[in-house]
Amino acid sequence: MNEKRILVLRLSAVGDVIRTLPAVQALKQQLSPSITWIVEEPSKTFLESQPEIDEVILFPRKRWAKGIRSIRKVKRTILEMIRFILTLRKKRFDVVLDFHGILKSGLLSFFSGAPQRVGFGRRWSKEGNFLFSNIRVNLPEERINRYQRNLILLKGIGLNKIDHSYQFHIPQEDRVYVDSFFSQLPKPIRKPLIAIHPGSSPKTLYKRWMPDRYGELADRLIREFKATILFTWGPEELEEIREIQNKMKELSLLAPRTESLTQLAEIYRRCDLYVGGDTGPTHIASLVKVPVVVIFGPTDPIINEPFGFHKKVRKDVGCNPCRNRSCKKLICLKAIEVEDVFDVIKEILWTTN
Repeated sequence: MNEKRILVLRLSAVGDVIRTLPAVQALKQQLSPSITWIVEEPSKTFLESQPEIDEVILFPRKRWAKGIRSIRKVKRTILEMIRFILTLRKKRFDVVLDFHGILKSGLLSFFSGAPQRVGFGRRWSKEGNFLFSNIRVNLPEERINRYQRNLILLKGIGLNKIDHSYQFHIPQEDRVYVDSFFSQLPKPIRKPLIAIHPGSSPKTLYKRWMPDRYGELADRLIREFKATILFTWGPEELEEIREIQNKMKELSLLAPRTESLTQLAEIYRRCDLYVGGDTGPTHIASLVKVPVVVIFGPTDPIINEPFGFHKKVRKDVGCNPCRNRSCKKLICLKAIEVEDVFDVIKEILWTTN
């Protein structure tokens, strides 16, 4: 197997790409194959920094989607897609592992020309994806988290005993960048240092706990635990963080702009605790072995639970879990009080100190 060429398919989203990493690292450690990963733009640079991945190929979905809809660009786009497939076939992959399980990934698996195409069975894939796999892996009847789901797919190539540990790689230049931020802060930094990430992607606003409650929580942690609160943020989230800080009674810190997920990981690695919703940054924090408190609203707490040590805060209100992205009531999130989150944090801090 160490002479095999393996193609990994998990195209998006960032959080799901992150949750595929432990399976890919286990594959590399046990079999040492050459691993190529096809992924969309948001995760490309991040994957290139991970040593278990030998090659990252960009899948330009957005550009192709625009090109197909444009009369002027449609011919050029189709020719580019054909060249992409021909280049893929020339790499002569031996095995494809389709972690994504949708039509796009199924087509890429089939067009790769690999003789072994491993994917999930019919019940656990979408859009007819299973039709493109010639090795189909079935999952347990009960709900499992996505980390376990991805590790189970490795059974399709004969890996049944898998080490569930994971080592997140952070490049030296990212450690230096984050160190420069912390070196400018007044010394000593009061402990515990708690990172709070209130945001989520623009497409998942329905996962965000109320900003005023994050501010109230931060104030209470500062007063009662003498904590230092560090707010982290992503694209289009800075304004909301500043509003939270302006309404707070205590002083808090604002993390620097991060140009990569590995820089964000290094920030979390230096913290004593992380608090956030069901988002990519939460999974990053859990992979760098920081205790995590995750606030679940509409999403399934079993399927989406973090990898490492964590505590969940959730209220069952009868309609959750759900995938209603347009929900305006957000009953499941409004039901979670500051006291609920504070009590969980208190439990972790008392246990770890």
